[in-house]
Amino acid sequence: MKFMDSRENSNTKIKLLGIPFDSTSSFRAGSRFAPDEIRKFSYNLESYSPILKRNLYDVDFFDMGNLDLPFGNTNKSVNIITDFTRHILDDKSIPVAIGGEHLITFGIFKTIYERYPDVKIIQFDAHADLRDDYIGEKLSHATVMRRCSDLCGLNNIIQIGVRSGTEKEWEIMNDTVLIKSKNDFENYLRNILSPVYITIDLDILDPSIFPGTGTPEAGGFSYNELMDYIYLLENKNIVGLDIVEFSPPYDHSGISASTASKIIREILLIL
Repeated sequence: MKFMDSRENSNTKIKLLGIPFDSTSSFRAGSRFAPDEIRKFSYNLESYSPILKRNLYDVDFFDMGNLDLPFGNTNKSVNIITDFTRHILDDKSIPVAIGGEHLITFGIFKTIYERYPDVKIIQFDAHADLRDDYIGEKLSHATVMRRCSDLCGLNNIIQIGVRSGTEKEWEIMNDTVLIKSKNDFENYLRNILSPVYITIDLDILDPSIFPGTGTPEAGGFSYNELMDYIYLLENKNIVGLDIVEFSPPYDHSGISASTASKIIREILLIL
C-alpha cells in the first residue's frame, strides 16, 4: 500500500519513506506500526487541498515503502537510516520520513548535516528531547535533539510547542530558539536563507484531538494551529522532513491516523 496511491516512479523530487522503528520508546510503544496505518487512512482523503488550492496528483513524489530494520538493534538501525537517506540525497530528492519514534530524526539528520552544514532544524514537539542520556542511553527518543545539537549546535535548533522537559532541559533551551507564537515564527523566518530540516513530533497536538501517541502531554496545539505554522514554511529551502510518534495501538478510532495523513498531504503540497 502506498500513500494516496503514489506513482511508481523512483526519479522524483520527493521520496516518502516509512521508518517502522520504536526500540527506545519509554512509555507507550507502537509507533513502528504508524507508517502503514497512515497510508491506509490516506485513502480516505481527497487529493485536493482547499486551503492550498492544489492537488496532490500534481506533486512529484514517490512512496518507497518501509525500511527493513533489525528490531532491538538501535545503533544498526540508526546507521541504516543514515545510509538510506544518503541514497535519497544522491538522487537529488527530498526525504520525507514517516516514523516511528523520534530517534529516527537523528539518523536522517546526520546525512542532512553532511550535505548542508549550515542547516537549521525546526522541531515541532511537546517535549524538549534535550537530555544528554535517558537511563544511561545516549541514543533515545528523549535525547534526539541533543544528539542533533552535537552536530549543528543548539543555536540552530528552532523549537515550537515545547511544554515539557526536565529542569536541566529548560536551562539548555536558553541556547535554542524557542518560538512562543506564530508572530514570533513569522519574524524569525523572514531572516532565514539557509536550508531547513523539519521534524514534527505529533505529540505537539493536544491529546484530546490526537490520543494516539506514546507520550501524550496536555495543553497542545489544535490541528489548525499546527497547520498555521507549517504553511508559513512554504517557499523555504526545505531539505528534509519527518513526522513521528504516532502510536496506532492507542487510538482505535482512527482519528489520529486520519489527522497524521492529512498533515502529510498538506506538507507534500508545500514542498
